[in-house]
Amino acid sequence: MRPSHLKIGLFGIGLDTYWPQFAGLQQRLEGYIGVVADKLARPDVEVVNLGMVDNADKAFDAGHALRSADVDMVFLYATTYALSSTVLPVVARAKVPVIVLNLQPEAAIDYKALNAMGDRTRMTGEWLAYCAACPVPEIVNVFKRAKIPFHQITGVLHGDPHVWREVDGWVDAARVAYRMAHNRLGVMGRYYNGMLDIYTDMTLQCATFGGHVEVLEMDELAALSQAVTPADIDKRLNRFAQEFDVQADCDAHHLALAARTSVALDRLVDKHQLGSMAYYYESVPGHVHEDIISSIILGSSLLTASGTPIAGEYEIKNAQAMKIMDSFGAGGSFTEYYAADFADDVVLMGHDGPGHSRIAQGKTKVRPLQVFHGKVGSGLSVEMSVRQGPVTLLSVVEQTGGTLMLLCAQAESVDGPIMEIGNTNSRYRFSIGARGFIEQWNSHGPAHHCAVGVGHIADRLHKLAALLNISCVQVC
Repeated sequence: MRPSHLKIGLFGIGLDTYWPQFAGLQQRLEGYIGVVADKLARPDVEVVNLGMVDNADKAFDAGHALRSADVDMVFLYATTYALSSTVLPVVARAKVPVIVLNLQPEAAIDYKALNAMGDRTRMTGEWLAYCAACPVPEIVNVFKRAKIPFHQITGVLHGDPHVWREVDGWVDAARVAYRMAHNRLGVMGRYYNGMLDIYTDMTLQCATFGGHVEVLEMDELAALSQAVTPADIDKRLNRFAQEFDVQADCDAHHLALAARTSVALDRLVDKHQLGSMAYYYESVPGHVHEDIISSIILGSSLLTASGTPIAGEYEIKNAQAMKIMDSFGAGGSFTEYYAADFADDVVLMGHDGPGHSRIAQGKTKVRPLQVFHGKVGSGLSVEMSVRQGPVTLLSVVEQTGGTLMLLCAQAESVDGPIMEIGNTNSRYRFSIGARGFIEQWNSHGPAHHCAVGVGHIADRLHKLAALLNISCVQVC
């Protein structure tokens, strides 16, 4: 069975030659490692703390222990000077991303107290307790030559908020990388005919993020729909009433059809243990599949808001982006920019189809549409704006040469008029202006869809990209 949570390895480094020379130094430094272990502890994270590694024999043992524990990331705490030979065997065998902690115990040495000790051996021991920076150049030189990627956090063990913000960021990014690596992405239907930008290499998606792609059949969703009972429909209609602001002009037939499809969609997701999904389908007029696909928006919106993002138009790359944003706790609503308000210097963004009601400004409205523009059928859709305040946009971009990259931008969701057309609609203000954002964003060649989430989390996205060994470009 696969582990159900993130595992983080931790070890400190020192030099065993010092311990008999400087009384109490080893115990003091091991206490510092314990402080870091406590800071790393979280309910959904297991910390594998190997303590002090101070010679080659312990390094070999530590490497085997980390691999045996199946850790996802390692924090290496340079507590004092240590030989690089006590580091390379550990990290090389663990074969996971490594964060080098260069943390001295306080912001500065108390020079007066140190110089007043009167015993140069004790004075040297005190200095060595502050000597975290000393071995880092040696360690990273070896990492570079061994082609081992590494990341650094430099600062103070006690009373330095920057250090623990960085630690939190790396843990958050590792947690998202873990979720993506174990995610099951469902794909149902086919691409929207002619949208060349959204076509993607699913093998590349799995190779980059991990996870599994489950190819689904519309026939299976149809069979699940036929098994939905009137009681199931009534229960789902009650949930619609709780979750959405259902407008008075929504007719009972379309509401019941949306409820039936929503229940069936939940059962499809549960059956295949899906963590995200992308779909598109058209069928032919009058076919049962047309009824299902034209009534899928409300159920998809409920799933999106409950941690299973659903992307329309078979936009697999954007299903991945939405899952990333949702895994960071930011939401992740399907969107695209479609116009600019140059008078107010904002970009208008939204999309037809599912929305993320948990990040909406107010309650999401359900409106009837006589036509789904560019698609088949008619029925119910959702209308919402993303909560006002800081937001982050994310696109998973497939590049020339068969690689993926993350493209992100930070903005503000702002108040103002929107088009009440039964789609998601928001107004976003960018630090580089509407014109600057559009041109900078386009210059990197993303597909026309992206995911939007609340909060400014670009720093987390950069860290996630680093853990995945892909690039992350931030336009603002």
